[in-house]
Amino acid sequence: MSARIDRILPTPGDDLDDEAILAAYAPTAGSWLRMNFVSSIDGAATHDGRSGGLGDEADQRVFALLRRQADVVLVGAGTIRIEEYDGFRLGDDDAAWRAARGMPEHPVLAIVSGSLDLDPASAVFTDAPVRPIVYTVAASDARARAALEPVADVVDAGEHDIDPRAVRDDLVGRGLARIHSEGGPHLFGSFIEAGVVDELCLTLAPSLQAGDAGRIARSDTSTPRDMRLAALLRSGDELFLRYRTR
Repeated sequence: MSARIDRILPTPGDDLDDEAILAAYAPTAGSWLRMNFVSSIDGAATHDGRSGGLGDEADQRVFALLRRQADVVLVGAGTIRIEEYDGFRLGDDDAAWRAARGMPEHPVLAIVSGSLDLDPASAVFTDAPVRPIVYTVAASDARARAALEPVADVVDAGEHDIDPRAVRDDLVGRGLARIHSEGGPHLFGSFIEAGVVDELCLTLAPSLQAGDAGRIARSDTSTPRDMRLAALLRSGDELFLRYRTR
């Protein structure tokens, strides 16, 4: 039995089914870029070094449903390693939902890595149902690039630093307009700086962590962005917030 999730805003609703949850997170027309994170109520982005340590069954339910709507899932290389991503395959129900709506059964996985510190023999590449995309910089290591090119599309998105706008433009140009990103914090921070984030879906886990865990977004400079609350769901003491740019 799935974890119960209720809707608080914009209109109350009890014990939502999957379709009602998906409706609460329905993408707008055209291209959009969504960030998805979990945080403790005191601002920690991880527990024991991983964001997965903060989530529970309800968070995993929303996490999986959000992937259903995406053309592409965008992730930083550090998150790929820390969160131990494997071959990027959705569950059978998720794949069937997408196929029934004329979508490919699985979204594309796009990885951002300026250094190309990625293992081409890992399941992320060898077990991928769709050929991944790796965004890097022109100055990246030539040998690492050559090793990855047989298993992924390797695309330059800047000379020495990743240009988030170039990443977004390339994805949209490939017909992958619904971009769903799962972090990490450095990627999120750089995309905030570049002004290309349309929304944040944030799970607020009901725990205090303290310690030295970082925030969900990090960057060299502060770049404020005003947001509006578009939806609020609840599972017990856990909150699911959807914020859109104003």
